[in-house]
Amino acid sequence: MSYEPKIVGFLCNWCAYSAADLAGMSRLSYPPTIRIVRLMCSGRIDPVIVVETLASGVDGVLIAGCLPGDCHYLEGNLNAEVKIKMLKKLIAKTGFDPERLRLEWIPASGGNLFAEVITDFTNQLSSMGPSPLAGENPDQTVLEQLMAVRDTVADARLRELIGKERQVTEKENVYGEKIPKEDFERRSIGYMDDEYERHRILRLVKDKPSSVKELSQRLDLSPDKVLRHIAIMRRKNLVAVDRIEERAPRYTALEVG
Repeated sequence: MSYEPKIVGFLCNWCAYSAADLAGMSRLSYPPTIRIVRLMCSGRIDPVIVVETLASGVDGVLIAGCLPGDCHYLEGNLNAEVKIKMLKKLIAKTGFDPERLRLEWIPASGGNLFAEVITDFTNQLSSMGPSPLAGENPDQTVLEQLMAVRDTVADARLRELIGKERQVTEKENVYGEKIPKEDFERRSIGYMDDEYERHRILRLVKDKPSSVKELSQRLDLSPDKVLRHIAIMRRKNLVAVDRIEERAPRYTALEVG
């Protein structure tokens, strides 16, 4: 029996979902690989839900919305684009292929385009093979990394930062300044990277109290960088010294709330 990918699609009610409906009514042929979740707007997609869906073992996730300029809610699809772009950059840091996450613009009249997108995505995933998180024995290293991504995108400050990207790069901030997109992306990516590394540390020390040296080796980060992360996390009451062995502190995660 040939491998058949499993795809979850989050489709905009006004365009992509209507296109899927049109494809069905028109009896267009495409692989039966997608399970659809209808959203009122692609801008309502939550990166946390996307990561949890990928972590569940599906082979791919498709987010589909209206064409730019045709969003029923004016700019919801453009907000979705910013979120998915950020999420794919984070996923690229893990052992999980970010190409398993796809964003498409499909108009309500695009029944043929919907069928083409599903066919193409199915073929792409078939060539990639099953997700490393599929089946009864998911890759635990990849899963741990992806869960750190989930924790990162749940961060309130990061969500606020990403939500302001289009406002401050295309219009202006509260000081009347317009920030170049390249500068904003550099700063937001730096913050995002730091948060991801801290969440990886937090997950590791939650499982086992570890020294800076041990964390440095497991994460392939310099000891200085790990120590800076630990110092910040201690100020936030996220980690504490569990014990000292051979003059080296072993850090553990603190229960929050």
